[in-house]
Amino acid sequence: MLEVADLAVAYGAIQALRGVSLKVREGSVVCLIGANGAGKTTMLRAISGLLPIQRGRIRLEGRDITGLPAETIVRLGISHVPEGRQNFTALTVRDNLLVGAYPVHRRAGRGAIEAAMARVYQLFPILRERQRQLAGSLSGGEQQMLAIGRVLMARPRLVLLDEPSMGLAPVLAREILRRIRQLAGEGTTVLLVEQNARAALRIADYGYVVENGRIALEGKARDLAEDEEVKRAYLGRV
Repeated sequence: MLEVADLAVAYGAIQALRGVSLKVREGSVVCLIGANGAGKTTMLRAISGLLPIQRGRIRLEGRDITGLPAETIVRLGISHVPEGRQNFTALTVRDNLLVGAYPVHRRAGRGAIEAAMARVYQLFPILRERQRQLAGSLSGGEQQMLAIGRVLMARPRLVLLDEPSMGLAPVLAREILRRIRQLAGEGTTVLLVEQNARAALRIADYGYVVENGRIALEGKARDLAEDEEVKRAYLGRV
C-alpha cells in the first residue's frame, strides 16, 4: 500500500532522515521503534505532507504522492494521529468527530458520516457515552480514543499513529493497542510509532528499527522481538 524510497529530511542543518526506505502492506500493522530523536516522528510527518523532503519518493498504492499538500494526502486515504492527541478541547466529543469528517463530507453525505461515527462508537463505546462532553474534560485514555476516532471519520485506508500509548496507565495503553490491532483486522492499514517497543512488536506484523535517521534493522515483528540486539537495546532484557 505504502512505499517510501530513499527519503531524506532535514531541520536546517540537522539531518533527521538519511535515505530511509520502507514498505507497508495493505491490512497490516507495521511499527517503527527506536530511541527518542531517531527520526520516527519525522518520518510520519513527511509521509503525511507536514514536512518538506530533500529527496526520495513516497507512493500510495503505486501513486506518487511526494510533495503533495497534507489536505490532499488526507483525501487520498492517509490520516495522521499526531503525538499528544491534539483534540479540539473546547468542542464536544461529537463535534470533534464531525470535524474529522470534513475532508470527505461533500462527497460522503450525511448517511455515510453517521455510519462512520457509528463505527467509531463501536470501536470506542466510551465515546458514545461522552459524546456531549467537552473533549478537554476527558481522561488521557479517552482523549487518545477520540484522536483516533477523529481521523477514522475521514475513512482512511492508512492510519499513521504517533505514540498512542504515551502517558497512559498500562491498562489503558494495552486497550488502545488492542483496538489498533482490531483496526487492521477490519481492513485499515496502520503505520505505528511506539516508544513501548515490546507492546508494539506484540501487535505488529512487521517492524523497522530506526537509529540516527536510518533503518538499522527490519523484519517480522515476532523475529525482531527475539533478536538479541533488539532485546538489549529496546526491550530491557538480554
